[in-house]
Amino acid sequence: MEIINPNASGIDVGSRSHFVAVGQSLEDVKEFGVYSEDLTKLCECLMSYGITSVAMKSTGDYWQNLYAELLKHGIDVVLCNGKFTKHAKGKKTDVKDCRHIQKLHALGLLTSSFLPGETTEKLRTYCRQRSNMLDLAAASSRKMQKYLKFLNFRLDVVVKDVCGLTGLAIIEDICKGNLDPNKLAEHRYYNCKKSKEEIAKALHGNNREDFLFGLKQEFESYNFYQRKIKACDKIIEKFVKEELKKQPENSNLKTCEKPYKRQNKNAPGIKNFNQVAFQYFGGVDLMAIEGLSHSTVLSIMSEIGLEGFHKFSTSKEFVSWLRLAPNNKISGGKILSSKISKGSNRLKIALRQAANAIGNLKDTHLSNFFRRIAYRKGRTAAVSATARKLAVIIWTMVTKKCQYNPPSEYLFLDQKRKLKMVKNIKKNVAKFDLKPEDFGFNNSLIISS
Repeated sequence: MEIINPNASGIDVGSRSHFVAVGQSLEDVKEFGVYSEDLTKLCECLMSYGITSVAMKSTGDYWQNLYAELLKHGIDVVLCNGKFTKHAKGKKTDVKDCRHIQKLHALGLLTSSFLPGETTEKLRTYCRQRSNMLDLAAASSRKMQKYLKFLNFRLDVVVKDVCGLTGLAIIEDICKGNLDPNKLAEHRYYNCKKSKEEIAKALHGNNREDFLFGLKQEFESYNFYQRKIKACDKIIEKFVKEELKKQPENSNLKTCEKPYKRQNKNAPGIKNFNQVAFQYFGGVDLMAIEGLSHSTVLSIMSEIGLEGFHKFSTSKEFVSWLRLAPNNKISGGKILSSKISKGSNRLKIALRQAANAIGNLKDTHLSNFFRRIAYRKGRTAAVSATARKLAVIIWTMVTKKCQYNPPSEYLFLDQKRKLKMVKNIKKNVAKFDLKPEDFGFNNSLIISS
């Protein structure tokens, strides 16, 4: 086969050492450590051999420091999936692996995985840390509910959300030592459906000290994680606004307000996020898509970023990278399998959650598509199909700078009420054969207006 990359090297990444091959003989293989000075020596060694391109596997998290050091020395890096390099002949060794990688890369048989830019990578770190804090807060919330049940405080029966305003106020008072049901019921928020008497009836517990201690510990943990989430929101907001300052041409871009996009307590606490996202994507309004929440748009910003979309030449490549497209296996002209590949990333999960929310909407272009698929293949298949359709729409909007324009316009509740009212008025006018004079209108005034 023809040599595509003559000055190519292969690296087998490890946790304690890296094996580097600049050729196919045993003398061309060297071992380096994982400390900073070892990585510098590795890069200097590659440059002494005239190496311009390096291929390595994405093994765990051990490749990241080496990847950054190679880019710093001006060496092109191809970070490939391990499944493309695992079929080396014979017994598996580190020396044989790096030689196999070098051979495949020299022949041009390895393709690089998607990696976001530095800006997107930093934002991704902040957002993933925030997501981790949300998971830990949710775990503490579940443990609080467990201890409340052990104490026979059935707060989950009379309150919709234990971690809402009413629930947290009652739990805080319990942790302070107040176990009087009537006094605890005084913390009822005005919009709570249950009355104070019913809430007090549910708060007669056994008052065991061990369960009270566990509840207090989990309540403190929950408040700790909530403070960490707010700190993440502040650093994310600061980082995004600093990036927007680097693009002053987008500062005058304005989009319409979207009061119908409700924010729950876990939504990112970024002020005027609708305008921020509109300016971040250069005038593309992703929030106009029904079903896309603030958290979904933030996931798009942090997981792939604005420049990341342009690394995929077509929407099919983007959907395939998300693993939302069927993986057709054809042999002898027959399709043996067309299942979606296993595995997911955070962006795929976010799009599937948005697709599931779309399935609960009524009379929209995407919800009608969701119901057609769900009727034939079930809700699970409809979620995947709608998530794929969302990915295609988002890629098209960002890369081609076009706005969301569905075939059928989505009407919100106040718009539906207005249309229904106008329809009823027209029906009554036709029914009673009413004229403009009957309403006190002047024909000349109507014509001039």
